[in-house]
Amino acid sequence: MALDRWIALILLGICLLYGYTAWFTMDGSLAPFMQRNPIWPSTFPKVLSILGIIACTIILLGLEKGEQKMGDIDYRRLTDYKLGQALGLLALMVAYALCLRPLGFIGSTITFLILGSFILGERKWLVMIPVALTATLIVWYLVQEVLGIFLSPLPVFLR
Repeated sequence: MALDRWIALILLGICLLYGYTAWFTMDGSLAPFMQRNPIWPSTFPKVLSILGIIACTIILLGLEKGEQKMGDIDYRRLTDYKLGQALGLLALMVAYALCLRPLGFIGSTITFLILGSFILGERKWLVMIPVALTATLIVWYLVQEVLGIFLSPLPVFLR
């Protein structure tokens, strides 16, 4: 079996587990007043799990396959690709998740965006810093004020 099908099989298992959690375990702990809402906190995870299952099934059945084009990834030549950047971004994502509470949303997100763009090859600091700052503050404002979800902006020692 090809590499893309193995990855699709693994992702299908993850989507099935995610879907099971969204459909059967998330809604049990809802407060009674929230059970009458048309959209629950589990609505987006339910949609995501269904779309993931559909996409993985399409890949497993080979329905997306056509001829291999010049831009397609050849799993036999993985060393020819920029694996260092991909692994660096994965490590950065893990570090971001671990630093989110201790450093606060704003500091960890700005750092993540700047380092992520640096790993991907951007070297214009005068572009990276304002974009990261603006994007972080907009997302924080939307989550905190518009959606009403508390998102700690500051590090633990400043709260």
